[in-house]
Amino acid sequence: MPTKQRILVVDDEPVNILVLQGLLKSAGFDVVSANSGEEARESVDRQPPDLILLDIMMPGESGLETCRILQENPATSGIPVIFLSCLDRVDNKIEGLSLGAVDYIAKPFHGPEVLARIRSHLGFSRKRERIIESQSQRLGQVKQAQRAMLVGPEELPQANFSVAYIPTQEAGGDFYDVVDLGEGRIGYLVADVSGHDLGASFLTSSLKALFRQNARPEYSAAQTLRQINEVLRGITLPEKFLTAAYAVLDRARGMLDIALAGHPAPVILPADDAPFFLQGEGDIMGVFSEIELGELELPVSAGDRLVLYTDGLVESKGVSLAQENLLKLFSSGRSLPLKEAAEGIVAEIYGFSIPEDDVLVLTVEV
Repeated sequence: MPTKQRILVVDDEPVNILVLQGLLKSAGFDVVSANSGEEARESVDRQPPDLILLDIMMPGESGLETCRILQENPATSGIPVIFLSCLDRVDNKIEGLSLGAVDYIAKPFHGPEVLARIRSHLGFSRKRERIIESQSQRLGQVKQAQRAMLVGPEELPQANFSVAYIPTQEAGGDFYDVVDLGEGRIGYLVADVSGHDLGASFLTSSLKALFRQNARPEYSAAQTLRQINEVLRGITLPEKFLTAAYAVLDRARGMLDIALAGHPAPVILPADDAPFFLQGEGDIMGVFSEIELGELELPVSAGDRLVLYTDGLVESKGVSLAQENLLKLFSSGRSLPLKEAAEGIVAEIYGFSIPEDDVLVLTVEV
């Protein structure tokens, strides 16, 4: 036997509650009631209903205020709210609907009309839940596919790196890849695609293919990014772009070749010296036919570390951490074993809090 749908009736007039209870129970609904906004919210917390019939004019907390509080809570914002009120003015209806209510019924109400509107909104709610569930399943598949594209440190031990990747949504926009270029040379790419939707996830899958095609031993880091950019311009939507940092480490020669495309400055953590940023601006990718890149080449020694990251690591609510503070945070993770280094850097900045943007940190040891 299917479970009865639960309706919460909120009204400070006992007579109104009795009338609605009789109407709804005879129509096959499970009915609970509350005499105030505060009591209604407590009832919702205990057992969320499928729909709320909410009176506007109540002493203390008004129905409008109750609706606003419920809508601001992600756990209750999806519950349909229908206002019942003797206030039948247009501005009252507009205010109620603007707060997130799905409908507005004026008192005195007509029983068949109330039932028709309730059934309509419950039907819409069920359809929306099915759509959300279907989309979540698909996004979950996208997330799994994205994860499958990412190479792990254990798959390429000669690359000597660790990584921490925290996507804030199912379809993340951050991306990294590591490739063995032969003769002791390894390429490390970190990129950030604008947005966190399916468009971003599809672009990251294309980026992996482009990177693998163009990360050639005979190319410099800058040449590789320029080759990728030529193709990106033909496949990206006008509102999509990406930033990137690509580093080629030649352990045999002790040299590091880096190209930056509008990306946060990487950090060098020397084994025996103070950390420093590798400054270089560069244009974003996927927009311009010709791009200027930040190009750097510098010697490195055994034990030095390189940190590549995306801007989600250093930006919170649009505010960036000062570079001197960042260097201190990066330095604090210098004593950690390499396999813990990337996650240690994220933990130093965010602790147990949840980032607002995708976070990606890749640490390489020479």
